[in-house]
Amino acid sequence: MEYLPHYELAKCVARYGGNRRVRQFSCSDQLLCMAFAQATFRDSLRATVCSLQISGTPLYHMGIRGRVRRSTLADANERRDWRIWADLARGLIAQARALYVNQPMGVRLGRSVYALDSTTIELWMSLFPWAAYKHDQRAIKLHTLLDLRGNIPVFLRISTGKGQDLLALDQLILEPGAFYVMDRGYLDFTRLGRFTRAHAFFVTRARKSLRFGRIESRRPDKAAGILCDQTIRLVYYYSRKGYPGPLRRVRFVDPKTGKRFTFLTNNFTLAATTIACLYRQRWQIELFFKWIKQYLRIKSFYGTSANAVRTQIWIGVIVYVLLAIVKKREGIDATLSQMLTILSVHSFDKTPIKQVFSKEVPAEEAMRDCNQLLLFDL
Repeated sequence: MEYLPHYELAKCVARYGGNRRVRQFSCSDQLLCMAFAQATFRDSLRATVCSLQISGTPLYHMGIRGRVRRSTLADANERRDWRIWADLARGLIAQARALYVNQPMGVRLGRSVYALDSTTIELWMSLFPWAAYKHDQRAIKLHTLLDLRGNIPVFLRISTGKGQDLLALDQLILEPGAFYVMDRGYLDFTRLGRFTRAHAFFVTRARKSLRFGRIESRRPDKAAGILCDQTIRLVYYYSRKGYPGPLRRVRFVDPKTGKRFTFLTNNFTLAATTIACLYRQRWQIELFFKWIKQYLRIKSFYGTSANAVRTQIWIGVIVYVLLAIVKKREGIDATLSQMLTILSVHSFDKTPIKQVFSKEVPAEEAMRDCNQLLLFDL
C-alpha cells in the first residue's frame, strides 16, 4: 500500500461524499480491509475480520484507524458509492500504463494495441434478483478493454447478464493510431465506422454470412498461411450505409491446427501476417479473465446489492493494478500470481517488499506454505 496515492483517494472520497457523517470507519479503512481480503484469499467478510483481529498486529500500524467489525464493513460496501473505487482505479491505471509504455508485446509494433472482450459471472438467482440474465439465471458481465503492453485494464464496464457487448463500443474513447482487436461479437459496421472517423484501427473476425464485392486482390503469402488478401466493399444496404468505405479482408490458416480465420480491418499498410498476429494477441484478455477469477475474489461476493458487487470488483482491480505497479517499480522478477501468493504469506510481516522477494525462497515453496496456511484457516 506504499504506492497507493492517498491524495488521489482523498479527492475521490470528497467527490462522492464517502466520509460524510462517518465517525470511525473511513473509506480508507474500508479499502484496506477489502484489499486485505482480496490479497489473502478471504471468502467472506467474517473470515476477513477474524483474520485482522487475531493477527497480533495493531491495526493502527497497518493504516486502519477505525474499529473493524463485520457489520460495519458490510454497511460500508452497501452504502458508499462504488464510483469512489472506480475513479481511484482509473488513476492507478494511468500510473501503471506509464510504467509499461515500453513493455514488449508478441507483435513488433510502435503503436498501442488493445483487446476488447467480456466475461460472464453467474450469480445465485435468489440472492441477486437485480442481475437479470435468463429466466432462471442471474449473472453480471465485465466488459474490459485491455492494454496488451503489461496487460493493464484500461476500460471496465459492469452490466447485468443481459447487457449487450456492442454497447461497450459506444463508451470507448478511441485513441488515434491505436489498434483494437475484438472478436466477431462486436461486428457492427455502424459502430466500426466510428473507428475509421477517429483514425483508429480495428481487427475483428468476419461472419460467414458476410456479403461483399471485391475491389482489389494482393498476392498472398501462402507459405505464412495467408490464403487471400483483398480490398472489399460491403453489399447490403444497411451494412454499406453504416460503413460506406472500403475494408480489408484477410483469410488465414493456422499451420499448427489447420483452422481457418477470416479477418476484417481498416488498416491497409501492415502485412497480412501482422494482422493475423495481432488477432492472436487477443488471447491475452482471455488469460486476464482467467487470472482475476482464479486469484481475486470476484466470483464469490461479500454482499448481494449492486453497489456491494461493484465495490468488490473495482477494489479487486485496484489490487491487480497495484501489484503491476509494485512489480515494475521494485524490479521484481516474478509473475503477478507468484507475487500475490508470496505476499499473502507475509501479510503481517514488517519486512520490506524488496527483502521479501530477495529471500531465496522458490515460488513453489512459497505457494506450498500458502496452501498450508489456508488449510489451517479452514
